[in-house]
Amino acid sequence: MDNLTHSMAGWALGQAGLKTKTRKGLAALILGANMPDIDVFFGNAPWDPLAIHRGFTHGIIGGVLVMPPILAGLLWLLDRWQVGRGKGFKSGLTMHFGWLLALSYIGAATHPLLDMLTTYSVQLLSPFSNRWYHADGLFIIDVWVWLALALGIGISKVKEKKGRPWTRPARIAVAFVLSYVGVNLVITDRANASVREWAGSRPVEAIFASPPPVEFWRRDLVWREGNCYHRSKYDPLGGGFGMVTTCQPTNMGDPLVREAIRQDPRLRKFLKWSILPQADTIRERCQVRVAIGDARYGEGRRSRLARETVLPVAAPGCAQNLDNSRSNS
Repeated sequence: MDNLTHSMAGWALGQAGLKTKTRKGLAALILGANMPDIDVFFGNAPWDPLAIHRGFTHGIIGGVLVMPPILAGLLWLLDRWQVGRGKGFKSGLTMHFGWLLALSYIGAATHPLLDMLTTYSVQLLSPFSNRWYHADGLFIIDVWVWLALALGIGISKVKEKKGRPWTRPARIAVAFVLSYVGVNLVITDRANASVREWAGSRPVEAIFASPPPVEFWRRDLVWREGNCYHRSKYDPLGGGFGMVTTCQPTNMGDPLVREAIRQDPRLRKFLKWSILPQADTIRERCQVRVAIGDARYGEGRRSRLARETVLPVAAPGCAQNLDNSRSNS
């Protein structure tokens, strides 16, 4: 999910009453809810950020068990520093490190749970397993979750400022989001069942049922059957399971694609993340362009996150043209 959703999830839990447990409680919830995305700062490292994003920091070990105590410790040190400088606190709350640690854990736990609801998936068992887990219940930016949480937080804050009971609106918002997620998971389960029913006894692997941005009840389906990808749509309000496309080859066994993967480390790193890799080759006079995308997000090179490399081809005139280009440079 986007970081606004993660932030509002932690904030809504705070407005539901958890922020009253300790000083810095709301900060622990909001920062904890965003903390696993620290891996985005590794984008300039010598690996493809997709190869590590939603890995260790989003897993049960790194994101849920290891990192929250670090956050709680830093917030506690900040609080001690502020107290030492004589700072007053408007909330009037006292510092309870036990609660601060608990709220850091609660905030952090919301992050992989929300991310797992999208088709991008998370490696929950990293570093012990590189398996990706996904539930396909929400679009990565879900406007209905935004709206529900924003209303719950906003109304709660207004009531709080007026000195009135203020926890109920946020609690209603959290309950609505949980119910909304439950409904979406049921829709996804029925969409997946439709694929398996269509396939019959044929083996079907890696089904993804992606919800669109607004029409949450619809699903864009893609799945692998042998060396083919198939696509369809599912709409419980408009005809159910739709027409299935013909075979869209993965092309991952093409010798040119395999050679490109061998030569280009970027492609190998991309494949650590890609669950439904699909390759395209474009043959030109002196080279072959090889692109690998992920079928979840488009076909081959048309996939939104595709990576491309170029292989030279031995052909009459190619070496001469290369020498001429070097002498003219």
